[in-house]
Amino acid sequence: MKTNWEFESLNGDFVEDRKLIEKAFDDFVLDWENNSKYLESSEELKSVLDDYEYLIKKFDNCGTEGYYYWLKQELDKNDINTRSKFMQAEEFSIKQSNKILFFEITLSKISKEKQIEFLNDKNLFEYKNFLKNIFDNSKHILSVKEEKILSLKSSGSYSMWVKMVESLLSKELRVVDGKEMTYPELINTMRSTKKDIRDLANKEFENIMRKYEDIAEVELNAVLENIKVDNELRGFNRFDESRIKKDGIDFEFIDSILEAIKDKFSISKRYYSLIAKLIGQEKIGYHERNVETGKINKKYSYEEGITMVKKVFSNLDNEFLDIFNNMIEEGRLDAFPKKGKNGGAFCVHWRKNDPVYVLLNHTGDMRDVTTLAHEMGHAINDSIMTQKENALNYETPKATAEVASIFMEDFVFEEILKTANEEEKFCLLIKKIGEEISSIHRQVSLYLFELEIHKIYKEEGYLSKTRIGEIFVKNMSNYLGENVTMKNANLWWIYWGHIRMYFYVYSYASGALISKAMQSKYRKDNSFMKYIKEFLRTGGSSTPREIFEKMGIKINKEFFIDGLLEIEKNLDKAEKLAKDLGKI
Repeated sequence: MKTNWEFESLNGDFVEDRKLIEKAFDDFVLDWENNSKYLESSEELKSVLDDYEYLIKKFDNCGTEGYYYWLKQELDKNDINTRSKFMQAEEFSIKQSNKILFFEITLSKISKEKQIEFLNDKNLFEYKNFLKNIFDNSKHILSVKEEKILSLKSSGSYSMWVKMVESLLSKELRVVDGKEMTYPELINTMRSTKKDIRDLANKEFENIMRKYEDIAEVELNAVLENIKVDNELRGFNRFDESRIKKDGIDFEFIDSILEAIKDKFSISKRYYSLIAKLIGQEKIGYHERNVETGKINKKYSYEEGITMVKKVFSNLDNEFLDIFNNMIEEGRLDAFPKKGKNGGAFCVHWRKNDPVYVLLNHTGDMRDVTTLAHEMGHAINDSIMTQKENALNYETPKATAEVASIFMEDFVFEEILKTANEEEKFCLLIKKIGEEISSIHRQVSLYLFELEIHKIYKEEGYLSKTRIGEIFVKNMSNYLGENVTMKNANLWWIYWGHIRMYFYVYSYASGALISKAMQSKYRKDNSFMKYIKEFLRTGGSSTPREIFEKMGIKINKEFFIDGLLEIEKNLDKAEKLAKDLGKI
């Protein structure tokens, strides 16, 4: 079984590829930059959109070269040569993309009358939502020269800052219990049932964070300044408005999530109160949020995890299994931790017709099995989407990006429960609830933290590390409750990459809660799978609301509350099991 990424399909003559890419972009400019016919004629607009879609499908993101070096640097963050080559490819890609900035900007300036006409033209149907997004955001789109400046500055004012901190943290190693560990491994060790071990891991983790606290302070302020400038130039009134507009959702959608989860912070507070009782402490430390509350001797080899996920996929749909088998056979899963490697897990696709890759860090924990299922949910979504969407629509809306992954993860979790005894079921249930709270309550707390730091930065300017830490602690305390102490929690924002991604994290909460609705419908009627697969095929050609309306799912605050009540029911079960087993 292949356990490392293989790149044969991505190898090629990158020098010749660049010549083809440059020619393709230059040809598009030659054909369309000074041709205004498509602004008046639907036939001409269809022609230019076809050319544009082909250009993005074949040559976007520096093509194969960009993908190859991006993947390679995720396997070794310390490889300066690979990072340099990726940055060169990225610079080349930005240069090419800037050549065609005129197209979407020009489209955004079409008169309202023509916009309505084009959106209702049947010949333009496959591009309808692409056009609608441009028209809806037209007032936030600047001139060609201004857009080029913003694009060119993005690396120095944002990307390079973030990459610097990531790189510095990835190089750090600390010894705990005789084992040399990266900082992600230290975080994982904080789950230990042995308090002295998790406390030592936490101490070493905090030492790493303190080492880079001053650098992270400057980095985060640069990130805050970057979006502040962009928002002012584009005329966004809300700090998260660019995310909301980009993701095709609305203020009601995001506010419904935030309000529903804040109303149900009681769930997470109850959970951490239970955790404290289970480990015999009046309160738990911030680093002990994910502590193991019972011993599960069962370890899962990578092969066992693969077998279990295959079984679940085959029961759900044979196409899911086929996609999984192909990825294994073609070496598109990288399974195990290694020095310098990205410490998390992810699924990535580049252009529409490029192969999908999954990165894992399997250590034998049950969570590694559900993580495998989670990332394969993304991979299945990305693979099936190619059946329906053109290159301009080949992207899952952020609001629904986690639906497929959590759907697959939850069914694999149920399979794990089938072979568990009562003690193991209790431990697994506690762990599952904790993970759901991390995906929902914790991520929304981070979203609220983001809103607050952006607001204060705009009003007051530069934020000290002390101030950032205080705001972070306040927002984390709101969902954790009084049974969690916040000693040194002010350091934990430093490594958390999501706050550099601008309000991305709501998608974990929306994905988890929407997924639960889909699971419920499927369990009641397995024929609902045809709607699920249609959802998986649909990328940017429909808005999230439109997608779920077709499935009979209405998105509002009450809907999100219903999903949270499912978690609360599981918490009731866990508390009862704890009493029955004599744990509390």
